[in-house]
Amino acid sequence: MLRLRELKCYYDTTRGLVQAVDGVSFDILPDEVLGIAGESGCGKSTLLKVLYDYIQPPLHIVSGSYEADFPDSNGKVKTIGPGAIREHWWEFISYIPQGSMSVLNPVIRIENQFFDAVPKSHPLKVAGKTAIRERVTAYLKELELPVEVLRSYPHQLSGGMKQRVLVALGTFLHPQIVLADEPTTALDVVVQKGILLMLTELQRQMENTLVVVSHDMGVHYQISDRLAIMYAGKLVEYGPTEAIFDNPFHPYTQMLIQSLPRVGDRSQRVGISGRPPNLIDPPSGCRFAARCPKVMDHCAHQEPALMEIEPDHYVSCHLYGARAS
Repeated sequence: MLRLRELKCYYDTTRGLVQAVDGVSFDILPDEVLGIAGESGCGKSTLLKVLYDYIQPPLHIVSGSYEADFPDSNGKVKTIGPGAIREHWWEFISYIPQGSMSVLNPVIRIENQFFDAVPKSHPLKVAGKTAIRERVTAYLKELELPVEVLRSYPHQLSGGMKQRVLVALGTFLHPQIVLADEPTTALDVVVQKGILLMLTELQRQMENTLVVVSHDMGVHYQISDRLAIMYAGKLVEYGPTEAIFDNPFHPYTQMLIQSLPRVGDRSQRVGISGRPPNLIDPPSGCRFAARCPKVMDHCAHQEPALMEIEPDHYVSCHLYGARAS
C-alpha cells in the first residue's frame, strides 16, 4: 500500500541539515501491523510524518520516492505521492499523534473535534452535524467509551481517556492506513494494555494496515506482524517480528532485545553504551560502529547495504556480507 525507495528527508536548521531519514527503503503491506522501533532521535516520528504527507518547513524531501496505492470511488487503484496523499486524510490514511495531553484542542469540546475531522467532501459532512453526531455516538459505544466524553473538554479527561479519544478520532471513518506515533507513551501499564488491545482489535475488525512507532520493543513483540528497526536515520533491520525476536541479526537489534526484562530473570539488564551520532554531521560508514561490540575495521568508513539474509528478513551490517553474496 505504501512504498519508500531511498527516501531522504532532512530538517533545514541554522546549524545545518539534520539527516532525520536518510535513504530508507521498505514496503508497507495491506492488512498488517508494522512496528517501527529505535531509540529517541533515530527518525521514527519524522518517518511517520512523511508517510502521512505532513511535510512542512523546516522538514523537506531531499531525494528518493514515496507513493501510495489509493483506491478511488470507482474501485480502481491509482498511485499517489506527496502532496496528493494529504487530500485523503482521515478517509484513506489517518494519524494518531503522540502526546495526548497536548494534541487535543483545549478550548473545543471533543464533539466539535470530531466534526472538524470529517473532510468537506465526505457524505457525513454533507448530511450535517446531526448525522456526524449519530455516527460518532454509535462508534464510541462500539469502543465501549462513555458517550459523555463528547461534551467534555480535554482537560476534563484522564490521560488514558484522551488517548482513547485520539484512537477513536483516527479510526471512526475506517481509514485503510492508521499511523500511530508512540500511542502508549506516559501511560501506566494497565492503560497501555487497554490502548494496545483497542488498536489491534480495530485493525482486525477493519482489516486495514496499522503502523505503530514505539521505542518499546515489548509493545512491538505483542502486536506487530513485521518490524523495522531504525538507527540514526537509517533502516538497519527489517522483517517478520517473530523472526527478528527469534534470530536478530544486527548487533543493535540484538542489544535492544537483550535489554528487555524477562519474567523470572533477575539478572541485571545491560544498556547500550554511548549515544547516537549527531545527525547534522553523521559519521561515514556504519552509524552504529562507535557503539557496536562487533565492530570491524572497515565499518568506520564503508556503509553497509541493506541485504536480504532470509526470506523477507533484511539487515544492514557488514557481518553478513559473505552470507548475502
